[in-house]
Amino acid sequence: MITSLEQAILPLNSTMQDAINALNISTLKIVLIINEQHQLVGVITDGDIRRAILAYHGLNSAVDLIMSHKPVTAFQGDSASKIKHLLEVNKLLHIPILTQDQRILGIETRDHLFGVGKLTNPVFIMAGGFGTRLRPLTSSCPKPLLKVGRKPILENIIESFSSFGFEQFYISVHYKADMIKDYFGDGSTLGVDIEYIEEKTPLGTGGALSLLPDVFEPVILMNGDLLTKVDFSELLAYHQEEKAAVTMCVREYEFQVPYGVIQSENNRVTNIVEKPVEKYFVNAGIYVISPEVIHKLKVNEYLDMPDLINACLANEERISMFPIHEYWLDIGRMSDFERAQSDAINFF
Repeated sequence: MITSLEQAILPLNSTMQDAINALNISTLKIVLIINEQHQLVGVITDGDIRRAILAYHGLNSAVDLIMSHKPVTAFQGDSASKIKHLLEVNKLLHIPILTQDQRILGIETRDHLFGVGKLTNPVFIMAGGFGTRLRPLTSSCPKPLLKVGRKPILENIIESFSSFGFEQFYISVHYKADMIKDYFGDGSTLGVDIEYIEEKTPLGTGGALSLLPDVFEPVILMNGDLLTKVDFSELLAYHQEEKAAVTMCVREYEFQVPYGVIQSENNRVTNIVEKPVEKYFVNAGIYVISPEVIHKLKVNEYLDMPDLINACLANEERISMFPIHEYWLDIGRMSDFERAQSDAINFF
């Protein structure tokens, strides 16, 4: 049982931003909310934060609005077998252990009771692009091999997945494929298994998926020019919880209209909103795709991801959104690459 919980406990008057900070710092993947008597009154998990973002709750929202008010708990003296049963039945990663008067003694975790396991889900990384917007840097080097800090972008990605227990990788290559294959080999130097998917002609992200060997578990697909601190194990758990055909990672994007916006009804003005801020969710280039979707693809047929997702929607399959609140950067332009160099010092 973990008893050092200072960074994971917040008072009831805290905000959603406080909870995000606590989740990022504590590594326990849960925040415990207490009242003035130091009794547990709720918990917040990564999933609670993402659902709050999708509901457009602001960062200053009170934790009371987004927390689970009746978390599953165990009590001092409960046996390990009982706590294991609670974790299994409720599909939990952790469970607070309380005194009889609801004060927190510690947290028991699935990793501690069941052991940390490797994840067998394949990771598919798209690394075949020409990187034309980063020329002349990419004239002699494929973009995934450009260094951010002391390591290539792609090495940062593989190490991040590996830290969450993923060890089976497929890398789609085309432009300067041999340079990527020579650098990473079979992945043994990074402690992972790497196989390469060679596109003779670019097939689009969805089309490249058709070249994967038979897969029987959800696949995480990611563009090979992203830097992020997303918790990929949480992403996979979210996809399975949602029972989705495809889960898309999304980022909240907002911009301010530089004019007063007129609201009207027929030809009458009903209101004027001065320089309103519009919010949207945009595609973050990371997906979880169920094997049933991949099995339907036609081999070697060009297909972009928007077309694949629209086809799933036409078949009334579930497409879920996983909002990212962690660090994320798409290295598409020279300014992004320059920013990545300074971010690498703080985040990688």
